[in-house]
Amino acid sequence: MRSAGGHRDRGFFNSIDWKLVICYLLLVLIGWVNIYASVHSSDPASIFDWGCRSGKQAVWMGTAFIIAVVVLLMNPRIYESLAVPIYLFVGVLLVAVIFLGIDVKGSSSWFEFGPVRFQPAEISKISTSLMLAAYMSQQGYRIGRMRNFIVTALIILIPMAIIVLQSETGSALVYVGFIFMLYREGLSGWLIFLAGMAILSFILTLTASPFVAILVIVGIASLCICLYSDRLKWWFIICVPAIILMAFVPSILAGATAEEGFQLKPLHILLGVIALAIPPVIYWAYKERNTFSHLAIVSTIAGIILVFSADFIFNDVLQDHQRKRIEVLLGMKEDPSGVGYNVRQSKIAIGSGGMFGKGYLNGTQTTYGFVPEQSTDFIFCTIGEEWGFAGSAAVILLYVFLIWRIIKDAEQSREAFTRIYGYCVACCIFMHLFINIGMTIGLMPVIGIPLPLISYGGSSLWGFTALIFIFIALYRNEKKYF
Repeated sequence: MRSAGGHRDRGFFNSIDWKLVICYLLLVLIGWVNIYASVHSSDPASIFDWGCRSGKQAVWMGTAFIIAVVVLLMNPRIYESLAVPIYLFVGVLLVAVIFLGIDVKGSSSWFEFGPVRFQPAEISKISTSLMLAAYMSQQGYRIGRMRNFIVTALIILIPMAIIVLQSETGSALVYVGFIFMLYREGLSGWLIFLAGMAILSFILTLTASPFVAILVIVGIASLCICLYSDRLKWWFIICVPAIILMAFVPSILAGATAEEGFQLKPLHILLGVIALAIPPVIYWAYKERNTFSHLAIVSTIAGIILVFSADFIFNDVLQDHQRKRIEVLLGMKEDPSGVGYNVRQSKIAIGSGGMFGKGYLNGTQTTYGFVPEQSTDFIFCTIGEEWGFAGSAAVILLYVFLIWRIIKDAEQSREAFTRIYGYCVACCIFMHLFINIGMTIGLMPVIGIPLPLISYGGSSLWGFTALIFIFIALYRNEKKYF
């Protein structure tokens, strides 16, 4: 059978990316056996015991496979045509769960229907990805156009803000990953750089001081201006000596005697120097018609404002448990028996696994339940302890292959909708992987986010299954003819 263009129909099975499907199945099966390992000490009859989490996960797996088949059999065009209704419907669910959902560990993000719990935040990644793909694939769309950029940002920020209101910071943080998709579609890399600088400034303000944070901002901003203007030598001749001199100001003032009733602070001097330096830089940039320098100055001022807002954000915006987790992560406080207990036990479990692990079902940290939430948020501990470094690396490589394969297929797509959606899928998986594993080894705060396809839970497994297989269906539809 041939298409209208004369291309032969490859058939349903031959047009599916089976490498992607097999990678998905391997991760799901790895998750299942490790869920059993994390609960087997409670004496379930077998891995199929419906009374324990491994048995329930088997049910979720069966239903997830049904979802995958249904998604593949449906006409892929329906996902593009229904992107807006799906996005609006999920938005209603996100709002409704705040008022009608149950409270689970301080988060109002779950509906409960008898023995089944459902978290709308898991499917919001799908609806947001479809909406982004539908809007950004429209003819004439340019991310550099202000109207297009604002609408795109709102598509991401609206569900993200609602999820934050549910006290689901981890799920909301996943949305930050969409910035990589936006970069692929033409977003300036400087915006990603600025986001990184904002995070760095926030951390420096908390761990060092506002003086150090502002000095670093000024140093990096001046370096960027000089690099962009091809005047790097002036950075070494003027900026570097000035920055080094300012770095010694706190020590100089500490040894000086201040006047009674007035104490000159290093931060005041630094802000004064910046205020004096900005006008001549603006004049030079205007004379050279250097728009980048003006943007760098605006970004520097915004960074200074952020530094002075950091204390308010940390103490008045973040919740108490979030503050404690950040303090432990950044080394501001030690709490090995409180907030830091999970991470400490997690690192012990992973470290004790050595190169090849203790063997399946032989992990002591796992068997005796030292790590809380070991079948959900901290399931990577089980892999690290029982499978060792080699097993952990193999699992991570499976994820790398999964993400790489999705990106590869997305790049080969002729339709912008498929490409953009594929990148959204890759971004979601990457953010979950990065945050979850970073959390278990102490590089990220404990924010409660599952490891894709491996952690226990129906909502998560169903959500990622639909997310991935919608892309497989879209790609299959393009590769059906050749």
